[in-house]
Amino acid sequence: MFNTPESSTQNEVITVSELNRTARQLLEKAFPLIWVAGEISNLTRAASGHWYFSLKDDKAQVRCVMFRHKNQYLDWAPENGMQVEIRSLVTLYEARGDFQLGVEAMRRSGLGALFEAFEKLKARLDQEGLFDPAHKKALPAFPRQIGVITSRDAAALRDVLTTLRRRMPSIPIVLYPTPVQGEGAAAKITEAIRAAAERNECDVLILCRGGGSIEDLWQFNQEMVARAIHECPIPIVCGVGHETDFTIADFAADQRAPTPTAAAEMVSPNRPDLLHKVEAGFARFSRVMSRILEMRMQHLDHLGRRLLHPGEKLNNQGMHLSHLEQRLRNAALRNVDIQRWRIEQLSHRLQRTRPDIDALHAQQHDLAQRLRMSHHRRLESMEATLKKLQANLHHLNPESVLERGYSMVETADGKIAQSSETISAGDQLKITFAQGWAQTRVLKTDRTD
Repeated sequence: MFNTPESSTQNEVITVSELNRTARQLLEKAFPLIWVAGEISNLTRAASGHWYFSLKDDKAQVRCVMFRHKNQYLDWAPENGMQVEIRSLVTLYEARGDFQLGVEAMRRSGLGALFEAFEKLKARLDQEGLFDPAHKKALPAFPRQIGVITSRDAAALRDVLTTLRRRMPSIPIVLYPTPVQGEGAAAKITEAIRAAAERNECDVLILCRGGGSIEDLWQFNQEMVARAIHECPIPIVCGVGHETDFTIADFAADQRAPTPTAAAEMVSPNRPDLLHKVEAGFARFSRVMSRILEMRMQHLDHLGRRLLHPGEKLNNQGMHLSHLEQRLRNAALRNVDIQRWRIEQLSHRLQRTRPDIDALHAQQHDLAQRLRMSHHRRLESMEATLKKLQANLHHLNPESVLERGYSMVETADGKIAQSSETISAGDQLKITFAQGWAQTRVLKTDRTD
């Protein structure tokens, strides 16, 4: 398979289509999208919508094709002899082996410098803050007077006036005429903006003109126009060109409209919409008022039913007074009955709680008798206990033992000698008898068990 010219040999044979296809691939890889300048010649517009032409200079030419899906976005018509710049892809038409350029975009010669100047001025003014959204002024909802800055002969003026007349014919229009194209138009536009600001007779301004090439709209890309828009105290809507056209004035304005007609729609309230809102509001108001009136009438009927003749009212009040008097009398009687019943209840309770003196005397006498008898029995019991204790004490008294013939032996130190082991021969002992005592000396002891 043939890939590149270097890979071929003297013995390899390829077809013409393979040669052209390989040449096309090499061309498209070697050349990126490039801008090429030249003069249009032999321009042909095919029935399919594609454009075929040659681009030439004083030494060479090249075939070009611009397909319909590319040229339909061009807002101007190229002609033979026109100097242009095309953004194209270098390629080869394989069927005929023709070297050609596939055109992606086209512009008049010199527009590249205009675009570059446009971008530089836009970046510088943006850096200064002229396009800052914080500086944008709000459009009035109901302007009392609208100013239009454009040419007297501009088609855009007719579109704006027609739109304003259709939407809100009652708003007065002030025209600030100025050229919008050609040399010196930027200065005139600047003067018109400053004059409108100085006169201060409008609530909002429309700066507009119809569509055109970049050269036609270039006066709106001037720095003086942008600064005048930025300094104007009146809100400005910029409607220059068509929807795809952008100018420096669009960025500096308080609002950008895609067309002059759209600018007129932005600044003016729509009378049919307002009438519809008024009608809807009036309908709601009527419904609310009807409900309020119905409620008031119902309340009035209620008050009417409550309204009585003075005589009838006096009779009713007299009857009510009699009723209250009867209730008061009944209440007084009931209160007397209640108090009488309470007195009887208290009397009964007092009778039940009054002491019985005779019974209490009898109870006291009985208690005294019981106390005397209890005291006597207590004394007898205590006397018996005492005699018993005296008898026990008498039996336990050592003197009683001595009286039975026993004696008590004490050592010299006053201790009771209970065993012969506690005394020795020669010890002095004291012997106590029931009657008197005697002192003796131990001659001999016997320790027998």
